[in-house]
Amino acid sequence: MDINRNQVFLAGLVLILFGAQFRAMDAVVLTPKATRLLADQTDQAGAAVTKTMETLTGTEPKLLRKTVRPPEWVGYFCLSVGAVLILHSWTMAKPA
Repeated sequence: MDINRNQVFLAGLVLILFGAQFRAMDAVVLTPKATRLLADQTDQAGAAVTKTMETLTGTEPKLLRKTVRPPEWVGYFCLSVGAVLILHSWTMAKPA
């Protein structure tokens, strides 16, 4: 299956929207559930202690919420690659 003009245009549009979103935000604060999932996936020591505490006490302990700060260049990268993909899609042949 070949990638056609419409698919390239859509990929470029999505990247431009992601880039605009990254440029508009400074940081993302994760929920406790997402913070726990991230800690479990990265095998941080705090995740094992939290899981043990939850098992022993039967209650969910308060977790610190993780703050993610993406670098400034990520937004510019997504915007520029998206623009290039949209311009490239305009030069491609129309799908039959």
